[in-house]
Amino acid sequence: MEDISALLADLGAPAVQSRQKAAAELGRSGNPAAVLPLMGALCDPHPAVRTEAAIALARLDDERAVPGLVAALSDTDTGVRAGAVAALGRLRDKSAVIPLTACLADRDDRIRAGAAEVLGKLGDRRAIPALTAATRDPFEGVREAAARALDRLHKIR
Repeated sequence: MEDISALLADLGAPAVQSRQKAAAELGRSGNPAAVLPLMGALCDPHPAVRTEAAIALARLDDERAVPGLVAALSDTDTGVRAGAVAALGRLRDKSAVIPLTACLADRDDRIRAGAAEVLGKLGDRRAIPALTAATRDPFEGVREAAARALDRLHKIR
């Protein structure tokens, strides 16, 4: 397993690019010791670092990241929210179903569509009422994603 001590130190560097690069490298390291520091990076002052931390946590594929990623669904930055949605989709943890259904009301149509896609992949029927409502979204991409997700959920017995 790769020594990540220098990367962990770089997560606290003054330069945004250094922190962002460290987060990306930690994700590629495959080292489970990077999970908790990356969860901390989800609170970095800069959205680029927070986004990269979410992506890195998805790469590490560790369920310990789920609570931090769920919290990131409420981030003020669209990129961070999108990264968290995608990461939760990769982790496939059903404890994220209810928070992801809340994303179907996000102000950004890409977040709403992404949440619908992920909810379909998670295969949890608790999402059906929210996805049904999303089929009436003003944006076609959201309506289509919700319809695909509902189709997947209805096929699950």
